Amino acid sequence: MQLSYWEIKNWFSNVDFTIVGSGIVGLHTAIRLRERFPKAKIILLEKGALPQGASTKNAGFACFGSVSEILDDLKTHTEEEVIQLIQKRYAGLQLLRNNLGDATIDYQPLGGYEVFLKEDEAFYNDCLSKIPFINDIVRPLFKSDVYAKVTASFKFKNTFEYLIFNAFEGQIDTGNMMQALLKKAALHDILLLNHQTVTDYQETNNEVEVVTNEVTFKTKKLIFTTNGFASELTKNEVKPARAQVLITKPIENLHIKGTFHLDQGYYYFRNINNRVLFGGGRNLDFEGETTTSLETTEKIQNRLEDLLKNVILPDTPFEIEHSWSGIMGIGNSKKPIVKQLSNHIYCGVRMGGMGVAIGSLIGKEVADLV
Repeated sequence: MQLSYWEIKNWFSNVDFTIVGSGIVGLHTAIRLRERFPKAKIILLEKGALPQGASTKNAGFACFGSVSEILDDLKTHTEEEVIQLIQKRYAGLQLLRNNLGDATIDYQPLGGYEVFLKEDEAFYNDCLSKIPFINDIVRPLFKSDVYAKVTASFKFKNTFEYLIFNAFEGQIDTGNMMQALLKKAALHDILLLNHQTVTDYQETNNEVEVVTNEVTFKTKKLIFTTNGFASELTKNEVKPARAQVLITKPIENLHIKGTFHLDQGYYYFRNINNRVLFGGGRNLDFEGETTTSLETTEKIQNRLEDLLKNVILPDTPFEIEHSWSGIMGIGNSKKPIVKQLSNHIYCGVRMGGMGVAIGSLIGKEVADLV
């Protein structure tokens, strides 16, 4: 593309910071950089019309880990590492709420529940027995017990009577959150360029030359916040993990209120505007879901509908209105990668499926690292 004098002057000259990826992490990075450097020229590059990872596609869970997820994390992480992860997630949620306001993101502290299928009796009993142990681990962070065994009349079928309740969990409106972040970035004189796919970059002694599908320009610092797409350009240990989601049409007198985790967190659902939003199923095809393709598959969508019909809404007629998918970033560790890659290049990636919770904090951390 041939740039005009005005385009070169206003957008692509004397660029201080270029951030690749305009999701939760990228926008928080840009806003934090503006706080630190009031007069800097900051550019956000986004390859889609909207953020292409999971930031506008997630389920809107304001969560930091269910009992089964924490137990699973303890198999591959030390107790101290797990505590640090939970602390970061919860701190990130508080930062997000403080930055945007609960009313703006429609934060609702309805609590979160872990539901157990009748076919998973051993797993169910193990999780119930470990509640005191997990509460002991997290009590220093929350100053009280977090998880409790409860009964609730959600009219589920083929599930055990008791659920595990977390009063500290809530839900947000993902669309409202992202619109608010984009507006805040614009108000802070941050330039957002969509449909810009970074194809290459070359670092020199003093700057980085960035090549996209349309332009080539130079920037003093380059920051990658591309999460599930990170391995393409940063060579970090990040694997894409597709999450498929569907939503029902409005259901009269919907009895489900809150956020719900099912089958070790591989499935999750919530209420939103008298609908049920339901996602997951990656465990049905780990290899196939390790992809950056934003398609949905019949196998997983059918399983989601089956669970809706036979477990979640067994006696309630419903219709599926829409389905979609998003791309998360995972790896061998749940710990996000925040580091300087070279003299002028940085990254904040691998949210581990917890971008809503931890994304704002990781954006701040990578901006403070620069």
